[in-house]
Amino acid sequence: MFKNLKNDLPASIVVFFVALPLCLGIALASGAPLFSGLIAGIVGGIIVGALSGSKIGVSGPAAGLAAIVLSSIAALGGYQNFLVAVVLGGIIQLLFGILKAGIIGYYFPSSVIKGMLTGIGIIIILKQIPHFFGYDADPEGDFAFFQMDGENTFSEIINTINFISPGATLIAIIGLGILILWDQVLTKKAKIFQLIQGPLVAVVVGILFYIFTQNQETLAISKEHLVSVPIPGDLSSFLGQFSFPNFTVIGQTDVWVTAFTIALVASLETLLCVEATDKLDPEKHVTPTNRELLAQGTGNIISGMIGGLPITQVIVRSSANIQSGGKTKMSAIIHGFLLLISVVLIPRLLNMIPLSVLASVLLLVGYKLAKPSLFKKMYTLGWKQFLPFTVTVVGIVFTDLLIGIGLGLLVGIGVILIKSYQNSHFLHIENVDDGRHRVKMTLAEEVTFFNKGAILKELDRLPEETYLTLDVRKTRYLDNDIIEILEDFSEKAKNKNIDIKLISERGIIENPDSFIQFFKLRPKTT
Repeated sequence: MFKNLKNDLPASIVVFFVALPLCLGIALASGAPLFSGLIAGIVGGIIVGALSGSKIGVSGPAAGLAAIVLSSIAALGGYQNFLVAVVLGGIIQLLFGILKAGIIGYYFPSSVIKGMLTGIGIIIILKQIPHFFGYDADPEGDFAFFQMDGENTFSEIINTINFISPGATLIAIIGLGILILWDQVLTKKAKIFQLIQGPLVAVVVGILFYIFTQNQETLAISKEHLVSVPIPGDLSSFLGQFSFPNFTVIGQTDVWVTAFTIALVASLETLLCVEATDKLDPEKHVTPTNRELLAQGTGNIISGMIGGLPITQVIVRSSANIQSGGKTKMSAIIHGFLLLISVVLIPRLLNMIPLSVLASVLLLVGYKLAKPSLFKKMYTLGWKQFLPFTVTVVGIVFTDLLIGIGLGLLVGIGVILIKSYQNSHFLHIENVDDGRHRVKMTLAEEVTFFNKGAILKELDRLPEETYLTLDVRKTRYLDNDIIEILEDFSEKAKNKNIDIKLISERGIIENPDSFIQFFKLRPKTT
């Protein structure tokens, strides 16, 4: 892990600046103590980061659970009672991991996962526009369409026109300019600009701007437009910020219902994020999903025991980590330590950071998740990919994460059922031992994302020095998910000295350069 520290340390700083306002905002949106969000961020970074098998995933408090937390605290009679449900939810997640429920993550179609990433990117952009202009009525981390301040995503943007803060807006524009300059120009000029990340420079400039404009009537940034980390007066007041579960309510039915709800939703969000993060990962690592559930369960037990919010792996922080060049789990772990150290040692300095500067950082993260070119790419893949993708994006923007994914999944299943009605599918694997380990994989007439888990498992099990024969002569429909699996596997095959012979109706090709390009050229069948 330490050999990539030159990449992981700068990335961890960016993740820290992305995580800080989200930890606080999600706690506020959840009706929980602000410190509880920071506890969840610290535990998610250090504990879950250390136990997880994900190279670049980052865990912390999740916006998708805010509504559940808010209602559960009231229903259970207080935050300490709610913490019991968090601990029990973590134990249930451990059971999910032991029972190998992580395989569920493999059965979400690629179009829905890409729609999820794009939808979250659009949501980040829309939600950060008010903060960019210094209108902070709705807390960071409230990603639902109908907001806790009574507005919705679009009415909040319209209201921003009447509440623009000149100072906050100016430093946000300066910060965004620094980020774009760093990303597009300076990082390509010298290695020093890769080591010192643009978001760090933007934040430092933001703090200096706040200090030097405090006494100016027009450009001064008021405290409600700054980060708001709790500042303890002494050690006892710091320790007083921790809450502990009231286990006397452990026998109540409502507590167990809440625990199962947290476990199910947190596990589902984690598995979706794992799938999305692996798809964003330039090195195409495959995260062990059952181990991830064990790590998340352990994190939720610890977080609940010391007063933290429920934890999941989260795509906003994970994508920021990937975009910033994070290579190993050290990035997530270091970001957790940065949260811990800064909250203990420099809370007053953190409270000088303008929220509008952090909004500019998140705007860039959102744009990279929702690039317009992706819509064109999905459209060219055909309606079977574009329809579930679009439904997922629209559903996430106008409802919330899980509803949007559910709608996209239903549409994706409908498309597959239509195709499955026309053709059956099967997977046949033949092992031939002839000196060198030889494997023949014959794909069926119909291969869909339902086959994704089985094919991925078989390819990952292939030992080094294998000669793989892949026969697709009978295949008339090959899902884009399977093509992407083969494309990712071809990169791994080079490292494991695995040769691939592809047999198709167009002939035989050894070690194809690109499965995506090859299957794009296949003649259409009726």
